[in-house]
Amino acid sequence: MLIKKFISITKPGIIFGNLITVAGGFFLASAGQAKLFLLFITLAGISSVIAAGCVFNNIIDRDIDQIMERTKERVMVKGLLTKRVAFAYGAVLTLVGCTLLWVYANFLTVVVALVGLFFYVVVYTLGFKRTSVHGTLIGSISGAIPPVVGYCAVTNQLDVGAFILFLMLSIWQMPHSFAIAIFRFDDYLSAGIPVLPVKKGIYYAKVNMVLYVCFFTIAASLLTVFGYTGFYYLAASLAIGLWWVRLAIRGFKAENDRVWARKMFGFSIIAITILSIMMSLDALPVML
Repeated sequence: MLIKKFISITKPGIIFGNLITVAGGFFLASAGQAKLFLLFITLAGISSVIAAGCVFNNIIDRDIDQIMERTKERVMVKGLLTKRVAFAYGAVLTLVGCTLLWVYANFLTVVVALVGLFFYVVVYTLGFKRTSVHGTLIGSISGAIPPVVGYCAVTNQLDVGAFILFLMLSIWQMPHSFAIAIFRFDDYLSAGIPVLPVKKGIYYAKVNMVLYVCFFTIAASLLTVFGYTGFYYLAASLAIGLWWVRLAIRGFKAENDRVWARKMFGFSIIAITILSIMMSLDALPVML
């Protein structure tokens, strides 16, 4: 079905995963006075922009997607949509998302969302992804934008809270992405994408993953240090961080790197989901 093709090209899984962090940032900024209508509009607006980025990514990466096992069945690879149609679709999604954010939230959310889109499509996908081992770091900038959009939809300003959210998510993506690169090692190698495990080796990637998880734990605790969250969030962030560090260190003794990497990937999803929920717990009173 045509609708299925248009949905598939937006990478729904990525959108859903990002919405969890958007909601976390929104409720954190709301401080117990969350407005459901604004939340819905923010989620709809940023979802549309993220979807647009995924569409543009599918257009640009169709040559390497046909090489990688996990992406060879994508819509653009199989020629189920033309480049012109896909590009127009991405442009419309961008326009719709920005319009929703501008009209019902504020202009700052539009600027932040477009910065994320630019970094994902132009700087990362067209630039660093295929040429530099630092592509993951550059890509983490765009991946850290969604919770900041949720935060700014409420505050209409970039402050310390917004910076901490950005720092948390950008750091979180590093071990998360390295884990994917390890259990999909052959795909990245055959496609010639210079991710850290391929370029520097899996052991070197493991060392970096331990360090990034430690940095993430520190960054997550800053929300409490600066008074944005309370003790329960801090306890959760430290417990999750310590467990994640333990899991990362166990990678040096792993008999099967791919199995271990999948565990790291899975726990990274659990970690950011729990922390997004915990930072939202103070937002119990809801205003329509």
